[in-house]
Amino acid sequence: MAHDITDPAPPTRRLLYGVDDVPRPFPKALGLSLQHVLTMFGATVAVPLLLREPLGFDDAQTAKFISCVFICSGLATLLQTTVGSRLPIVQGVSFTFLPALFSIIAGSSGGEVSMQYVAGAILAGSLVSIAIGYLGVVGKIQRFVTPVVIAPTMVLIGVNLAGAASEESAKNWFIASIVIVAVLVCTLILSPWKRAFSLFPILLSVLVAYVAAMVFSYLGVIGEGNPAYLTFVTIGDSVAESPWIRSPEGLLFPWGAPRFNAGFIITIVIAYIVLTIESLGDIHGISRAAGRGNPSRQELNRGIGAEGLGCAVTGLFGGVASSSYAENVGLVGLTRVASRYVVMLGAVVLIVLGFFAKFAAAVATIPSPIVGGLYMVTFGIIASIGFSTMQRVDLNSQRTLTIMGFAILAGLSVAGYFETVVDPDFGPEWLTNAVMGVGGSAMAVGAFAALLLDNVVPGTDAERGIENLADGEPIIP
Repeated sequence: MAHDITDPAPPTRRLLYGVDDVPRPFPKALGLSLQHVLTMFGATVAVPLLLREPLGFDDAQTAKFISCVFICSGLATLLQTTVGSRLPIVQGVSFTFLPALFSIIAGSSGGEVSMQYVAGAILAGSLVSIAIGYLGVVGKIQRFVTPVVIAPTMVLIGVNLAGAASEESAKNWFIASIVIVAVLVCTLILSPWKRAFSLFPILLSVLVAYVAAMVFSYLGVIGEGNPAYLTFVTIGDSVAESPWIRSPEGLLFPWGAPRFNAGFIITIVIAYIVLTIESLGDIHGISRAAGRGNPSRQELNRGIGAEGLGCAVTGLFGGVASSSYAENVGLVGLTRVASRYVVMLGAVVLIVLGFFAKFAAAVATIPSPIVGGLYMVTFGIIASIGFSTMQRVDLNSQRTLTIMGFAILAGLSVAGYFETVVDPDFGPEWLTNAVMGVGGSAMAVGAFAALLLDNVVPGTDAERGIENLADGEPIIP
């Protein structure tokens, strides 16, 4: 149902703290900020852990990666809350970028060299978000990148990562299954009874599986050498080798100078465009949750522009791009605390955690089968978000079904073909890299196919899912 752009904001008396309020005393504000940190903690830690195996990182490199991600998330959040939308939006690493990141890693030599290509692609791609925001083209983007394009792209993000999920889980299906069952129980059964289970399902499930891995390792059920093997000795060795505080030296380009590849950049740009549409929905959501009704066009433009700046920061400081967290938008609605100051304080906490090296080292000891269990659940959720986006379009339209179905199959088929190409040669090296980078990404192929067909084949606004754009309703609610 569309929301009239002139809808009045929900009564501010329902809020405990408004956007410009500062909770007192300070310990109360700190406690409220920690809720935001805990809410985004699981997803923030998950991305470096998901990329650990493809990158071939050891525990020390993984700890450094986690440290970078926390620092970058804090800095991006400060940008969003001060010079961006100035709404209480938390910024953090996004699963939307995972297929592009996996593609870059597979197409380069792995390790820190791959991270240099990631940095280059993120820095170049961030210019897209910055331009979309600060040139004021947000509204025009929505008319071209419709739910008919977004839905199959999101489905491909989740489905195309199924192989990685099964590969990691297969290292120890028993431990991976504990994570899967725990997440499902927390999310589907326990969340209606206790809010903590709906806020922290990933964090709680990882803790349960982590303890289980230790118990079964000590009982001898999991033998030494098994990827799920975990004891206080293995944890202690990893943590002991890390300093207490990470040195400020090497904060800028911690993996080395960025490298640029046309194909990798194009793949990342697709993710940026999808991310922009998602973020528009989050900005609408947080504005209404904060009692302000629909956001102004200026807030939308500044929000998307600042998100691009935040992504550029992650490229500079070793992260993997950032976006708004819908989970934290939901937290504002649950707690009725919409204070921007609270979120800014949470950003400072994130930066402090990033410098606390032993914390990152402890997180890096999480066994890969636990990460595989997270793959199984989280990647499925990404695909389901794509399916849920389809409700915005006319699913009785042959045009709509044909375009979305073709985009999904084209993405999977073309990317599968490019995996078989040996010694590719499409002319100049930059063109070969671009073709292989885009062709090898199911997300990029599917997005291009849907984007082309949806904007060339005549269709009504209802078929395309944009009939409510005039009322200011976001494409992804």
